[in-house]
Order: sequence, then structure tokens, then C-alpha cells
Amino acid sequence: MKIAVISDIHGNLAALEAVLADIGRRSPDLVVNLGDTVSGPLQPFETAERLMQLALPTIRGNHERQLLTLQPEEMGSSDRFARQALHPEQLAWMATLPPALQVMEDVLLVHGTPDSDVAYFLETPEDAACRPATPQEVAARAKTARASLILCGHTHLPRMMQLDDGRLIVNPGSVGLQAFEDDVPFPHTVAAGSPHARYALVERTNGIWQVETVAVGYDWNAAAALAERHGRPDWARALRNGWI
Repeated sequence: MKIAVISDIHGNLAALEAVLADIGRRSPDLVVNLGDTVSGPLQPFETAERLMQLALPTIRGNHERQLLTLQPEEMGSSDRFARQALHPEQLAWMATLPPALQVMEDVLLVHGTPDSDVAYFLETPEDAACRPATPQEVAARAKTARASLILCGHTHLPRMMQLDDGRLIVNPGSVGLQAFEDDVPFPHTVAAGSPHARYALVERTNGIWQVETVAVGYDWNAAAALAERHGRPDWARALRNGWI
């Protein structure tokens, strides 16, 4: 079983199409989506329409939850832009998405960690940035989740770690946004360091999960120009170079 893993598209339809084209050339058995699909100043409506047509196994991220539960005046600007663009049928689709999903007997999809859609799994915020989490930190966050492979998103950084008990945690990185600022638990930045759209391929061979992280080129300058037209120069910088 070969699984293509996408996450954190954030309404970047051009990046999504580039990733889907690359995935198509590699012929996986399954494509899964780890959430944070539409929030952002790009193309939330069109991205939701594309994914609804694909009907991939998909979970909701923190931004889907926020879009469904917060009032517009309570939202950040990325969620507010998406909420104004989305139609009722797209919100209804989002409402059907589970917070976690077991897609095979031992493959678990989560957005942040098994307990939280905003907690970082493989990174730890520190000194206004992020460092790789320690094995002890990751094991504490995994708790007793029963899966040999746990797929997570949220931090937009491609990374993996195998725990002493054999469980493998994999973050495919972000399809649509390679750098961002956050204020939980305190102000910090996250940056992948290049503008390429990311995803991952996982495949079990002789009982061992093999992982390939993939970086795909697309017209990020056009995506950045769209963010600028929608009043988000911060996004434009991140889209152009993968840095804050």
C-alpha cells in the first residue's frame, strides 16, 4: 500500500494542482488530506470545490474548526477571507470531516497531535522559533495512539521520527504555505526555507514504512501576487521564498 499524504493547502490551488499532478505520476493506492485546506487569502472557494470532487479521506484542521465555530469578528484575517468566499455547501462538507481518522488498521491521521489540532507534534516552539522535538516530547504527545504510522500536519515542516516502540510519526510539510507566524503558546515563526509545495509518499515494504518527502515547483510568484492583491504582503513574502 502506497499512500500520498497532503496537508495544509491553505487555499493555494496552484500548489495543490502541481502536487496532484506529481502524485498522479507516482500512482499511489491512496491520497489522504490532513486538513487546513482553505484558510488564507488565495482561492478558498476553488480549492474546496476541487477537493470535494476528489473525495479524498480528509480530516479537519484547526482552521476548519475555527471557520465552523467562530464568528467573523472573532476570526483572524485568513479565516475571515475564506469564510466570506465559501458557500453553504462547502461549509457543510467541512462539517462532515472528522478530527482524526484511522484509514487502515494501523495508520492514523491527525492534524496536530492525537489530542489537539493546535499542538505541535514533531516541533517545539522555543526562543521565537521552533526546534525539532525530542523523542521524549514526541512520545508524550503520541500517548497511547494505536498505529504503527501516525500522519500529522499543522507545522508545515516535513519531518519524521520513529519512537522506541516502533511507531513512526510523519509530517509531509505544507502544500500551500511554507512559512507563517503564530502566537500559541507565544509569538514565534515557522519556515521551511524554500517556496516549493510539499507532500509525502509512504509505503510499507517487508513490514517497514518507507517515507519519501517531495518538494514540487509551481508558479509561487503568481500565488504571491494574488496574496498581495488580497491585502496580504506577509503571505506574499512567505509564498515567494519560504521565509518570514
